[in-house]
Amino acid sequence: MAQAPTELAEEVRAQVKDRKSYLGVIDRLNKASVEKHWEAYADIPWDDPEFQVDKNDPRWVLPPFDRLGQTEWYRSQPPEIQAQIGLWRVATAMKIGLQFENLLKRGLLNYAYWLPNGRPEFRYVYHETTEECHHGMMFQEFVNRTKLPIRGMPRALTLVAQLAPWIPLISTEMFFVFVLGGEDPIDHVQRKSLKGGHIKHPLEETIMRIHIAEEARHISFARHYLKHRVPRMNRTRRRLLGALTPVVLGVMARIMLAPPGPMVRHFGIPDEVVRAAYKDNPEAKQEICDSVGKIRELMDELGVITPVNKRIWMAFGIWEDPKRSRRAVKAA
Repeated sequence: MAQAPTELAEEVRAQVKDRKSYLGVIDRLNKASVEKHWEAYADIPWDDPEFQVDKNDPRWVLPPFDRLGQTEWYRSQPPEIQAQIGLWRVATAMKIGLQFENLLKRGLLNYAYWLPNGRPEFRYVYHETTEECHHGMMFQEFVNRTKLPIRGMPRALTLVAQLAPWIPLISTEMFFVFVLGGEDPIDHVQRKSLKGGHIKHPLEETIMRIHIAEEARHISFARHYLKHRVPRMNRTRRRLLGALTPVVLGVMARIMLAPPGPMVRHFGIPDEVVRAAYKDNPEAKQEICDSVGKIRELMDELGVITPVNKRIWMAFGIWEDPKRSRRAVKAA
């Protein structure tokens, strides 16, 4: 079973001091993709009886930390409805994940198309695209096996999102902020779920561990790319990046972590329950803020956050002083 590589997790936090060290990171990521990777239909035992998906399986019941799972309305539902809601949440996260990764792959290929001969990023981008293809296949296979009418992103947002693959043609730095905006919140939740022992079904656990292990490389590349490139941006482009980053993160974190509308309507979840669980819940708001904590710290390290654009972070509810956060982590 896949394990998240601690060496790469630490590497994410490393400083890229010069081009030589940046190229060294890419070389290590390329080697890691060759030495350890997974295939959707070779490394997951889909036909194993233990891996079958039953929508009424109690292992799908929402974990204790889930805001909806904490409500009296949810706890009062029959066990099979609790299980179906939990499965719907898992399947929706996977559907949104594969839709996001579809956009990401197209953007990566647009970026790679214009790379000159000899650039090591080309090889890495193709490794990542290949891995994301397998993620999309395993996510969609899981969704298919639930036999639930899972939609993923709202239709209006899906139409707007079609612009994302073209971002690299305008700003590669903004594109990799978009990449982190989609990957970091899910990575945050998945690691928290696994660490807390909240994943009970072996199929979900296997998919999650594979995803975390390979996403560690993808997140590492995006972070190091930004560390290498952002300091070289001119003042105007840095200001634009600083203003757009909290907008992208604020929107994407909510997409990844909010309850899906079709699920709310399908199960008739009352509006007041949704408000109490998410919109008016301080813990839910803090979860969204925490989910972009690593990107916020990175933007602070790169000097992108200013007193002016900090107001945008605050307006989207994703601001927390990065320096205070780092002190708290060290104290713990």
